Amino acid sequence: MKRRQVTIKDIAKQLGISPATVSRALKDDPRISQATKSKVIALSKALQYEPNKIALGLKKQYTKTIGVIVPEIIHHFFSSVISGIEEIAYAKGYTVMFCQSNESYEKEVIDIKALLSHRVDGFLVSHSRETQNFDHFHEVQSRQIPIVFFDRISDKIKAPKVIIDDFEAARQATQHLIDQSCRSIAHLAGPLNLAISQRRKEGYFSALRNNAIPIAKHLIINCHKGTKEIGYKAMKKLLALPTRPDGVFANNDLVAYGAMVAIKEARLSIPEDVAVVGFSNWDFSSLIEPQLSSVDQQGIEMGRVAVATLFEQIDHGYTPKDIIKTIPTKFIIRGSSER
Repeated sequence: MKRRQVTIKDIAKQLGISPATVSRALKDDPRISQATKSKVIALSKALQYEPNKIALGLKKQYTKTIGVIVPEIIHHFFSSVISGIEEIAYAKGYTVMFCQSNESYEKEVIDIKALLSHRVDGFLVSHSRETQNFDHFHEVQSRQIPIVFFDRISDKIKAPKVIIDDFEAARQATQHLIDQSCRSIAHLAGPLNLAISQRRKEGYFSALRNNAIPIAKHLIINCHKGTKEIGYKAMKKLLALPTRPDGVFANNDLVAYGAMVAIKEARLSIPEDVAVVGFSNWDFSSLIEPQLSSVDQQGIEMGRVAVATLFEQIDHGYTPKDIIKTIPTKFIIRGSSER
């Protein structure tokens, strides 16, 4: 049987004082004697009294709760972002409610409605792969509830956004392959409806152009779902070409790993025959053989900056403007690409 929550009235009844006195004592009100405060605090601990945050929030028009929606909680990058969010939010006395869209637009809409029903004070969102209609986010803004987007953003909605420079990170990763003497570099691209995938592809193009290397469309394969299996199949196609690529820049580490499996199956050497670079620096990147070179997106820091940006909106006023904050990345060179 669920234990009934202890209230201020219960403490007041046992001590023979008024609920108002108990409330003031718990707030360390100077009008209450130290002896009374000590009795109230001791009994509240003994009875395991906890303030009703929802009730307090309703009185003050806030709930001290924020909602976070990510495509996948198990994704290394998003789990890192969540760690950064929790660190700052809990230190500020906030509760965090997490939802994952599972890359589904419909699930994302349901998540928004669920969090609205819980009266969250603000939203942190990285939208799903399927999302192209942003009406559910406009609904949030119409209620004057702050919303901050991170990583996956869109120019279809005005809101503060926290990102990395995907273009520059991809350019650096591709340039690294060129510096390793790769001249036929394939790109295993992400979903092109996502701005991050578009920017990474443009960064790849930029590095090729800067080095007078022709852009070969047959070396660009869309790996929409971003899985190991998709990367494996894409690499098999590339290896079957009359002239196989000598370098691969993948949109994420899972795709890169799948490509590495296909390269090994073909009895080719990594990086001597084909050098490989991924994106996101998943934990497994340093555990496979050879270790995978990758772009570290600094997820924890992105989470910290995103939630701090949301608190600026909550504490100082809702501002639906395109404020963009960019988190620096770190390119980590490992054995999969360094010749």
